[in-house]
Amino acid sequence: MKNFSAIHARAARRKGGSQALEKLLPAPVSPRRLAKTSDDRCLSLMSKCVFRAGFSWKVIDRKWPDFEQAFHRFDPVVLVHLSPDTWDAYLSDTRIVRNWQKIKTVYDNACFVNEVSGKQGSFARFLAEWPQDDQVGLMAFLKENGSRLGGNTGQYFLRFIGRDTFILSGDVIQAIQEAGVDIGDRPSSQRDLGRIQEAFNTWHDETGLPYSHLSKIAAYTCGVNYDGDTIIREMQQVGEETD
Repeated sequence: MKNFSAIHARAARRKGGSQALEKLLPAPVSPRRLAKTSDDRCLSLMSKCVFRAGFSWKVIDRKWPDFEQAFHRFDPVVLVHLSPDTWDAYLSDTRIVRNWQKIKTVYDNACFVNEVSGKQGSFARFLAEWPQDDQVGLMAFLKENGSRLGGNTGQYFLRFIGRDTFILSGDVIQAIQEAGVDIGDRPSSQRDLGRIQEAFNTWHDETGLPYSHLSKIAAYTCGVNYDGDTIIREMQQVGEETD
């Protein structure tokens, strides 16, 4: 497998140098800061990622203040006690996107957040305390216990909530393959995901960089070479902080 220095050098060349590349990396969030995130903010962002999936992110983001009002600020304790009739009424609520399967995930994930929070003190504390070198395990936990939190949806939730996370976009997968890691084009098996985790752990040990930086730098070596201003603007629009 390639050393990460070669990957970093290629990304820097494409983005106009190391300093220009540095400006395109997400701002790290400490586990202590992450752990202070309230359960309602976790559920809100979790739900936003679910509703964004397969839909226009801009439309969802524009309507999100109305979602917040409709779903009681995503307070999971309130939501789990709403009556069945109240949930049925969401199908005619023009404040939200009226997709029943996604509406139902709000209830299911409110139950999920409440259960984990009751055992761990808060959902964010649970996220902050999960071993950093086992993101694949955390992704599996979200998929198995949450609702529609598998694949990129769960990864985006972890990144945007502030956990130091890699995201397996098409460009990142291509970069990992070009680095010499034998994985499929759509890695989902435990074998492939284990090899991806091992690669990121190795690069983290080599460089000391956050996993989110490793992921972004790898992505910048492949695909369309967007300019820095466009990248920063898009990161800010989806709620990803930059340095």
